[in-house]
Amino acid sequence: MPDPTDPRRWITLAIVITSIFIVVLDNSVLNVAIPTILRDYHTTLPSLQWVVTGYALTFASLLIIGGRLGDLYGHRRVFIVGALLFGAGSLMAALSQGVAILILGEAVIEGVGASMMMPATLAILSTTFTGRERATAFAAWGATAGTAAGFGPVVGGFLTTNFSWRWSFGINVVVAPLAILGAMLFIPRARASPHRPRIDLPGAVLAASGMFLLVFGLTEGGTYGWLTPLRAFSVFGARVWPMSRPMSVTPISFVLAVLILIAFYRVERTKERDGLGPLFEFGQLRHRGFRYGLLTTAILALGQLGLIFVLPIFLQDARHLSAEENGLWMLPLGLFIILGAQVGGRVTRVIGVTAVVRLGLTFETIGLLTIATVLNPRLPYAHLLPGFAFFGLGVGFASSQLTNVVLSDIDADKSGVASGANTTVRQLGSGLGAAIIGSLLTAQTVRSAVATVSSSSLAPALRAQTLVRLRLMGPNYTPPAQLPIADRAILNRALADAITNGTRPAVYVAATFVLVGTLVSFLIPRIAPPATVLATGEVGSILVPAETGSEIQLS
Repeated sequence: MPDPTDPRRWITLAIVITSIFIVVLDNSVLNVAIPTILRDYHTTLPSLQWVVTGYALTFASLLIIGGRLGDLYGHRRVFIVGALLFGAGSLMAALSQGVAILILGEAVIEGVGASMMMPATLAILSTTFTGRERATAFAAWGATAGTAAGFGPVVGGFLTTNFSWRWSFGINVVVAPLAILGAMLFIPRARASPHRPRIDLPGAVLAASGMFLLVFGLTEGGTYGWLTPLRAFSVFGARVWPMSRPMSVTPISFVLAVLILIAFYRVERTKERDGLGPLFEFGQLRHRGFRYGLLTTAILALGQLGLIFVLPIFLQDARHLSAEENGLWMLPLGLFIILGAQVGGRVTRVIGVTAVVRLGLTFETIGLLTIATVLNPRLPYAHLLPGFAFFGLGVGFASSQLTNVVLSDIDADKSGVASGANTTVRQLGSGLGAAIIGSLLTAQTVRSAVATVSSSSLAPALRAQTLVRLRLMGPNYTPPAQLPIADRAILNRALADAITNGTRPAVYVAATFVLVGTLVSFLIPRIAPPATVLATGEVGSILVPAETGSEIQLS
């Protein structure tokens, strides 16, 4: 059990949330720097795309393995190794002089380090705090992760504009050694287990390859085509899947992923039955909090990313804000997430953890619906604030405490792999949500723009050329600068209205996903508010900490 009097626990929390900030920030900080890197390296967008997507693929593929390593060898030790790899990869990327080294440093080495750090941070919090303090710790974790995701483009845009995109990695080079030093000095060592099973190598290979193919299909389906090939699939210049094939590489990726993950399930169940130390014990799903918490997390992630994914497109391409202005407009969203996480952690003392999760999900749904109703190309900033308030507070309430729910019933020696599973389903949900909502945004934008341009007063030749480019580029279409001012104004207005018409249903769908997650959350067992021992001289009840919510009668 955690020592509630150990003062190092708060320094541990500071180390953990600082580390999680740079891990989550790295997922989004580079997006705004892509055009600058393209010019610096004189390369193509498809080759550079692997820098961003490769990190997400490596990270998501190895999370369960990283969590299991923590269970076997100690979460403190795995955290330190992960931070060392993360810092080394960042240094390599910051000093890189070409795309190959940039991919190796960012997508591979950093991704491996992040997959070890993320589950370790959750497991460390789970085994360091209890009762009310545990809710507060997870609230701080959730607030930091949500803030980093929202602030990534702001930080990336600021560094790229005023200094260099290389400082996006330089931050990690500074923070990672400090995190390692702090972990060595202040995070307590776990007691060594007398029986340490071997790592499940067959399960690790199956899990990593199956997750890689699944995440690849979800994140790259729009690039290579969900069914019909849109682009040849190449790896380091070698064409693996040409456009001449009747089907794109995406369905093949999904089929292989399903087959491999089915094999992973059978191997793990066999090892679990025979007591051979599986990578992931599917028997842990017997815990209702873990089972339904994971399901709620996956569904919630489908919609939660929706706003963060589509709103920047609307603000920049329909509202015509710059990247820096876009970041400033979305700044209050991050502040509301911080506020919601802190308030939510305190409210658990009154209504319990599960109730806070449900309340947060309800707030998120209201926020998404509010934002969807006010969208228009001339949107005043003040009209977004009520939606930002509800959505941000809801994310702060729900996200951190939902993690608390997922880990509440898990044995301490399984907390790492459970944390990895929690983050994995969140990544999968985000990838699937981005694919669904992004496809809807594109389809509705093209449909609306084509209808408007077809009935416009543009010259027939220009109209035909524009329709072709709209169907090809979707929301990324930009009217040529050499067009007459009047024609360009017609196209800009048509495109702004079309993106608005595409964004609104995309946000409604995101709200629907969050609403479904809210309903699923009612399957999660109630976790009562943290309580204290009844110190009386009479026969009474002893209430155990909040993570169990049960009551033991003494007589």
